[in-house]
Amino acid sequence: MAEDIELPEGTPLPGFILEDFIRRASHRVIVDYCVCRNALECKRYPAEIGCLMMGDAALQIGEEISREVSVEEALAHMREAMDKGLVPIIGKVRIDNLVFGIRDKNHLLSACFCCECCFISRFARHVPADMRRQNVVKLQGLSVTVTESCDGCGACAKRCFLNEIQIVDGRAVVGEGCAGCGRCARICKRGGINVSLDNPAFIEEARARIEALVDFE
Repeated sequence: MAEDIELPEGTPLPGFILEDFIRRASHRVIVDYCVCRNALECKRYPAEIGCLMMGDAALQIGEEISREVSVEEALAHMREAMDKGLVPIIGKVRIDNLVFGIRDKNHLLSACFCCECCFISRFARHVPADMRRQNVVKLQGLSVTVTESCDGCGACAKRCFLNEIQIVDGRAVVGEGCAGCGRCARICKRGGINVSLDNPAFIEEARARIEALVDFE
C-alpha cells in the first residue's frame, strides 16, 4: 500500500508510522491468526497473518494463541502483511480487550492487518460517515482521487471495505467517508485511482493522536 502513495519530497512512507510504534513499544505480541478471516473463511488473504499487539497489556493474551516477538520479528510480520495487500489499522481498539480477555484498557495498542472480512469495518460501513470519522481517522493531508485512466470497471467499489466508492456514469466516485486506506489504488490495474499525501508532519500528528489514547511504551 505504501508504495502507491505520492508523497512530498523528503516525507517518510506511512509504514514508518507503525515501524516507529513497534520500535518504541514495551512489548510486541503477534496473534497466531486473524479472528475475522478465520471466522469468515477468507479466500483472498491468509488467516495466518494475525494482529500485532503492543504494550504491557499485550502480555495478557493467552500464550496458546499468541507469542511475544522481537522488534525484528514484528517488523517482518508487518512487511509480510503489507506485501500481501493487507491494510494496517493502528489504534486503541476496545473490542480487542473483550476478544482477548484483557482488563487493562490503557496499555494495549493494536495494529490490525485488515481486509474486507474485518468485523469492525463490516459494521462501520453501515454507520454514517460523519459519525464514523470519530473512530476511523484519515491521515491529515491525504487525498484519494480518480484519474482519467478509470474506465468504471468497478473493481475498487467491490473491494472498498467501507462501501465509499460508487460507479456513476461509468466512472468511480470516492465518497466523503473514505478512510484513505489505499487498497483501491493497489487493486486498480489501470492506475485509475491516485493516493497522495501532502503533509510531511503526518507521523508526528498520528503519534500524538494515539499517545493521547494509550500508553504502549
